[in-house]
Amino acid sequence: MTTKVYAGTEVTVNDEGFFIDPKQWNADMAPEIAQEWGVPTLTDQHWQVVKQMRHEYEQTGSGPSVRALSKSSGVGIKELYQLFPKGPAKVAARIAGIPKPVGCI
Repeated sequence: MTTKVYAGTEVTVNDEGFFIDPKQWNADMAPEIAQEWGVPTLTDQHWQVVKQMRHEYEQTGSGPSVRALSKSSGVGIKELYQLFPKGPAKVAARIAGIPKPVGCI
């Protein structure tokens, strides 16, 4: 485990950059995390996906797969890859401050 500082707050992340405790996350951290993972600016569509990731995690204890994220967020799979080029489910989960979704490699 490692610690990182986002928006002036120290948080604990694992070796892959996923939050250990999602309760440490707040929305002010998201732009910094996004830049770190190759997303220079968070648009409304990015936020729609990030909020959906957090919602799914709160409901099920895991973030959704890309396909499920596409259905639940209303953002097409092709668009998800444009928004999060390094892997939609993994990058969106990192930005949302949740653990790595089940099924992500």
